[in-house]
Amino acid sequence: MKFTKMHGLGNDYVYVNGLKERIDDPSAAARFVSDRHFGIGSDGLIMINPSEKADFEMEMYNADGSRGEMCGNGIRCVAKYVYDYGLTDKTSISIETLGGIKYLDLTVKNGKTVLVRVDMGRPELEAGRIPIVMENPRDRVLNAPIVVDGIEYRMTGVSMGNPHAVVYVEDVKGLEIEKIGPKFENHDRFPQRINTEFVKVLDRKTAEMRVWERGSGETLACGTGACAAAAACILNGFTENQVTIRLLGGDLQIEWDRELDRIYMTGPAAVVFDGEIDLPDTR
Repeated sequence: MKFTKMHGLGNDYVYVNGLKERIDDPSAAARFVSDRHFGIGSDGLIMINPSEKADFEMEMYNADGSRGEMCGNGIRCVAKYVYDYGLTDKTSISIETLGGIKYLDLTVKNGKTVLVRVDMGRPELEAGRIPIVMENPRDRVLNAPIVVDGIEYRMTGVSMGNPHAVVYVEDVKGLEIEKIGPKFENHDRFPQRINTEFVKVLDRKTAEMRVWERGSGETLACGTGACAAAAACILNGFTENQVTIRLLGGDLQIEWDRELDRIYMTGPAAVVFDGEIDLPDTR
């Protein structure tokens, strides 16, 4: 299998050109290639496929082999791949995902994509649609209490094509995320598990966060998570409508156009290396 390893702010995936390569068991392949000791090492596997609805399709799998609806950092890398590797010459493209069709604008310098702006769509705020268990599934999950490991936290729920719970903490850097992250992910309030963003607001235009992604654990960045965190900050009145989200891997610029009710994310994408690997026989 030929592949390209890419990352968006350190959120790294193995990318496969599905127009040329076929993977019989992508879930098993994702588990294999993601292993940082015996595989390539990544947060998951993304296949770039043809689409009848958009320019391309992004088929995404987490490191544990589970199928993911959407990945903000991953989709920026898909955009860079299809342009830089000559699959398209357009700088405005559409990509089909399980979380809907996304529209992307590429900034190109010297023939290479350096920045990608993604129209991430409207944030879903109804509890039942995220989904998060609430007494009334049509309510917003806004600063709602949740007890995890005997401690009460306050969460704001947002779906950006995949489910997120944004939790505000005093100390992001010192958070024992490897202990608390799995307990949020598998809490019974989240029927499809959850991505959890632990956030501290720094000022009206800036917040920092760490993220525990369902199926992958802590990652250096999460694009949909940054969008969810920004939306939560805005909904709670903590920030303006344009927010810089500081992640372990770098910064993302998030803007919520309240009139159009659409969130835009701008950030980089990078190629690490190209390679070829034999997949194990899973039959």
